[in-house]
Amino acid sequence: MDRITGIELFIRVVETGSFSKAAHEAGITQPTATKAVAAMEKRLGARLLHRSTRGVMLSEVGALYYDKCKLIAREVEEADNLATLLQSKVGGTLRISTSVAFGRRVLTQLVLRYMHLHPEVTIDLSFDDRYVNLVEQGVDLAIRMGPMADSSLGARYLGTNPWVMVAAPSYLKERGTPRSADELPFHDCVVYSSVQGDDRWSLTTATGEKISMPVRGPLRSNNLSAILAAALAGMGLAVVPWYVARKALEKGAVQPVLTDYSLPEQEVHAVFPSPKLVPRKVTSFSSFLQQALAGDWWRQEM
Repeated sequence: MDRITGIELFIRVVETGSFSKAAHEAGITQPTATKAVAAMEKRLGARLLHRSTRGVMLSEVGALYYDKCKLIAREVEEADNLATLLQSKVGGTLRISTSVAFGRRVLTQLVLRYMHLHPEVTIDLSFDDRYVNLVEQGVDLAIRMGPMADSSLGARYLGTNPWVMVAAPSYLKERGTPRSADELPFHDCVVYSSVQGDDRWSLTTATGEKISMPVRGPLRSNNLSAILAAALAGMGLAVVPWYVARKALEKGAVQPVLTDYSLPEQEVHAVFPSPKLVPRKVTSFSSFLQQALAGDWWRQEM
């Protein structure tokens, strides 16, 4: 029996005046309760209770010890209540990690909207395209694209992140618009090395046939803004997330290419360090994101 449980048992023995009553309340047998208090007395080197056929009475030392135990029990109860309150309350500091592109183009505006709804929450928002260890970095919630790789983490599915193939009108005018995936090897392609690292683009036909085509071009980058900038400059075809290309598509600065084919979509998850005892601030923000990213969120102004 741990010391806190032993203290609580000792208090109930004193207040009920009976080992049997205290044991019944604690869900243990009377001998177990008697042995627990005896072990406490042995550890302290002092008699706390005088036993008799009429019940138990506090010794002088026991009376002083009882008063201190009551203070300890009260502090423990207040600490438990505080932890429960903080767990159920939407408040405190929420530490969020996200990729640079998604953070800058999507998540920042959503965070500001959430903070307006919950002014008691403080946000610590970090942008990093590298894999972040949530526990080591003290991150409460991270936005991850793609399938979940770590089953020990807690996660909430938020939606999908579709991609689109685009090119500037100037490039299409000069090189022609591809009508089939078979034409991709003959075009300049700007490669996003974090996803299409093997220089192959995957597409699916309207009939469900999956195609993988080799591509080459003048620029590779692990930064989506650089990929879009190259496409805008007419350097070639590019495959980027819809949310990255949305404004450029609306302005006509780039045009969608090979729209008869579909490109792979990524799952979007809110990920947290553990699936158990998730803080209220984390569940609240992930619920907010789930609503905000419902439907064709990538076509909307955040």
